[in-house]
Amino acid sequence: MMKSCIYPGTFDPITNGHLDVIRRASNVFDKVIVAVALNESKTPYFDYHKRIELAKLATKDLLSVEVIGFDNLLVDFAKSQNINTVVRGLRAVSDFEYELQIGYANASLWSQFETVYFMPSLKNAFISSSIVRSVLRHNGDISSLVPKQVYQKIKEEYAN
Repeated sequence: MMKSCIYPGTFDPITNGHLDVIRRASNVFDKVIVAVALNESKTPYFDYHKRIELAKLATKDLLSVEVIGFDNLLVDFAKSQNINTVVRGLRAVSDFEYELQIGYANASLWSQFETVYFMPSLKNAFISSSIVRSVLRHNGDISSLVPKQVYQKIKEEYAN
């Protein structure tokens, strides 16, 4: 039986840390759906469609990975995909408390909902989308923080 999971997030933009978690998940699951959340409450740097495009670029060589956008509750999206397992990345202890709360909240909405946590490799543990956005705002070099294809696309479209 094929086992699938969802890796949800805003991915604003997708980073090497995200890609690290996606690769780890694809080693455990037959199919990984990267679910890009609309999540306008976070006032994303990149618009929804651009974030989906960048995630697709970053994962195009990973055959077991599909990128889908969603704009509803994660639990409802998971049910619509007939998948009850989500993957989340944990970089530090501070992530754990937040992720634990979210995991419990989701489980309270759907008793069959499972959350699996992956840690990125040490070289990617410090990378977050907010760090990438901060570096971008100050015209810094993000080439070591995001996948090569994502860097090229951002450089082409957002260069001053």
